[in-house]
Amino acid sequence: MTKESDYDVIVVGGGFAGMYALYRLRNQGHSVRVLEAGSDVGGTWFWNRYPGARCDVPSLEYSYGFSKELEQEWDWPEVFSAQPDILRYANHVADRFDLRRDIQFNTRVVGVTYLETQNLWQLRTEDNAVLTSRFCVMATGCLSVPNKPDLPGADSFTGRVLHTGSWPNEPVSLSGQRVGIIGTGSSGVQAIPELAREAEHLTVFQRTPVYTVPANRNRMRPAVQDEFREHYPQIREMQRNNFGGVSGFQPVKSVAHKSTGEPRPSLPKDILSLTHAERVALVEDRSLAVLLAFPGIYSDPQANEAANEAYREGVRRLVNDPATAEKLLPKTYGLGCKRQVLDRDYYATFNRDNVTLVDLMEDPIVSIQPTGVETGSGLRQLDVLVYATGFDAMTGALLRAGIKGRGGETLNNKWRHGPAAYLGLQISGFPNLFTVTGPGSPSVLCNMLVAIEQHVDWIVDCISYLEENGIDSIEPLPEAEEQWVNHVNEVARGTMYTAPTCNSWYLGANIEGKPRIFMPYVGGLPRYRERCEEIVMQGYAGFELKPARARSANQSKN
Repeated sequence: MTKESDYDVIVVGGGFAGMYALYRLRNQGHSVRVLEAGSDVGGTWFWNRYPGARCDVPSLEYSYGFSKELEQEWDWPEVFSAQPDILRYANHVADRFDLRRDIQFNTRVVGVTYLETQNLWQLRTEDNAVLTSRFCVMATGCLSVPNKPDLPGADSFTGRVLHTGSWPNEPVSLSGQRVGIIGTGSSGVQAIPELAREAEHLTVFQRTPVYTVPANRNRMRPAVQDEFREHYPQIREMQRNNFGGVSGFQPVKSVAHKSTGEPRPSLPKDILSLTHAERVALVEDRSLAVLLAFPGIYSDPQANEAANEAYREGVRRLVNDPATAEKLLPKTYGLGCKRQVLDRDYYATFNRDNVTLVDLMEDPIVSIQPTGVETGSGLRQLDVLVYATGFDAMTGALLRAGIKGRGGETLNNKWRHGPAAYLGLQISGFPNLFTVTGPGSPSVLCNMLVAIEQHVDWIVDCISYLEENGIDSIEPLPEAEEQWVNHVNEVARGTMYTAPTCNSWYLGANIEGKPRIFMPYVGGLPRYRERCEEIVMQGYAGFELKPARARSANQSKN
C-alpha cells in the first residue's frame, strides 16, 4: 500500500465496531489509527452509564466470535448483562489484544473531507489536528448522538440536568432528591425503577406509552456457560442464519437447574385461534413477553390488535391505580412498531408511593422553569431533571462528522431527503469511505455484535481485495444505491414498522425536521448477508472500481 498518507486506514469510533475493525485491519498488515471521542473504549456502553442500563440480547450471544480463546475465558455474571459488565468486557478485549496503542482517545472528529486529486481522506479533529488516510471507516454507532428536545426555558433550570445517553462517569447520588425524568423509551424504562428506589420522589413525564416485557433476571449458571463454550462454532453459525442474529441455542445441561413441574404446552401458531380470555390467561401465566412469540402480530393488523388488547389487559392487572394504568396503555400504535423494550419492575414502579406519572398527551409541558417543569396543570418542583429522550439514531453521528465527498458535496446535502447508501456499507460520491451498520443494513434490528462482525469482515476483505488487485478506489454506482434503498423500503412495506400509526426512531420520527424514511433492513440478517456475499462473488456488482492508472490518466487529462 502506498505511504503517501499518514495511515492506510482511519477508523472513527472506539466502540465494539471500531475495536474489531482495528483488530482485523492490523492483523492484515495495515497501518491503522482509531479516533475516539471518549476517554476509553466501549462506545455505547461507555456513554450510557445510567442506572439500570442493560443489554436486550443474551450475554453469551452479545459477544465477539472472532477469537476462540476469548470465548473460553470470559465469564458473564448474568443472562442479560448490565452496562458495567459489558464495559468490563470491552476493556478486557482492548487489554487482551493490545488495542489501545492504536486508539487516540478524547479526540472528536469534526471534519472528514475527500481530497479528490490525492484520493485521500483528510480528517480534522476538534483541536484542529489533521490526519490523512487512504480509507476511512465510520464506526460511529447507530445510537451515539443523544437527542435533547428543544423545550422552552430548558437552559433556565437551576438544578442538575442529566441525559441517559451521556451519563457522568462518577457516581450520581439522588438520595433525598426530587427527580423528574422525561421520556419512557428503552432508556427511560430501564432507568425509572432504579431512580424510584433512590429518589425521595420521582415524577415521570411520559410522552408516549411503551410496550415493554419483563427481562430475564437470572444469574448465569456455570453449566449453561460451559455448554455454550462447548458449542460456540455451532452457535455462531446459527447466529449468522437467524433473522435477528440470535441463535436460540438451548443448553441441555440447563434443564437440570430449572424448577420442577409439568411442561407447558406449546403455543398455537396463530394468536387469533385463541379467545380474548385465553390470551389474557396466557399473559397471566407466562408474562407479557409471551405475546411476542406469535409471528403474525408483526404483519397481520388483526392479529396485532389482538395481542395489543391482551397486553393492555395485562398492564391493567399489574398497576394498582386504574387511572395510572390507563395512562400507561399504548393505544395509538401496535406491538412491533418500535424496538422491543425489556424491563425490570417497570410497571410495579408505578405502584410506589413516591412515583407520579404525568401523561404529556393530556398535560403537556409548557416550559422548563428554574425550579422544575411546568405543565398545563402547574409547576412540578424538581432538584434533578433527567432527559431519557433517546438518540438521533442511525444517521446522527455521520451527519455531525462534517463529511464531504467528491466535488465538495456534503453528506448532509446528499441525505437531505433521507439516507441513501448501498447495503449500509458505502455511499455514492464518497469513494473509499465505509460505514459500519449504516442505514440500509439490519443493524439495530439485529444482534449488534453479529452485525458488526459481518460488516467489518466485509470491509476488511474489500480493502484487501483492492490492494491485491491494484484498485485505487471503490464506491457504489448511483443506480445500485437507489435500487437498494427502494428494496429496503419495499421489504419494510406491510410490516408493523411502517404502519401508518407507527412513528419510531427507525423512521427518524423522534427528531424534529428529520426526513421520514425507514432506515434499517427488515429482510433479516441471512438474506442480507447472502446478498453481500453474492455481490462480492460477482466482482463487487453495483460498485465502481477504479484502477490506479485510471485515476492517473483522468488527472492528466484535466
